[in-house]
Amino acid sequence: MTDRNIPVTEDELHAYVDGELPAERRSDVEAWLATHPDDAARVHSWRAMAEVLHARYDSIADEAVPKRLEIERLVRAPRRWVYGAVAATLAAFIVGGGVGWFARDATATPSVLQNFTAHAIDAHRLYVVEVRHPVEVPGSERGHLQQWLTKRCGWVVRAPELSGAGLKLVGGRLLPSSGKPASFMMYESASGERFTIYTAKSDAEATQMRFAADGRESTLFWADDGIIYAVVSTGADRTRLNQVAQAVYDQMEKKG
Repeated sequence: MTDRNIPVTEDELHAYVDGELPAERRSDVEAWLATHPDDAARVHSWRAMAEVLHARYDSIADEAVPKRLEIERLVRAPRRWVYGAVAATLAAFIVGGGVGWFARDATATPSVLQNFTAHAIDAHRLYVVEVRHPVEVPGSERGHLQQWLTKRCGWVVRAPELSGAGLKLVGGRLLPSSGKPASFMMYESASGERFTIYTAKSDAEATQMRFAADGRESTLFWADDGIIYAVVSTGADRTRLNQVAQAVYDQMEKKG
């Protein structure tokens, strides 16, 4: 027998939506929702978002990250030319059916880049499907998230403001990258579209921007001052991915 006067917690509401609430408590929660319209509205919105996420990402939840990724080099140029080079390459793909500019990088081997992109895509695939626990620290604690990751990672970690791209910070977490700490941020649009930013230390000193794709996942990544960044998406076209990556790139350039 349960006590219907016990207030329903947020964890119980999440468990109710996820189908993980104990049977003996379910009727209590339903009775609570019948008399608490604000909580009922939250539950309805969570269910709607869960349906969107499952429809968009369930097909990739169990996909394995391949050992080798096909990497297409977009640019290797001074920072002021990056945006124009990316735009030119994207235009070449649209007009020329895949023709683009490629260059070699003397400071980063293909295996290092493949490992980094594999880690970034692996992290994206693992957490982007999560509805209840996609991050460790929520976006509402942006200041704490940045301070914590900065302390643990050893460089200034910033959570860029991406509202101009229609994205809100979901939050972030600390992850490994080849035995070293990496920061992981997740952003989400009103329609449930998710992007992640994976950042780690790298021996690649020169500025660079590249495109890598594996299945439905694609990423634009670059290195600056010994830090390498990857913006990863599932199913986004190149124009959309480039829009988000440029917004991140811009703000990382202004870091102090």
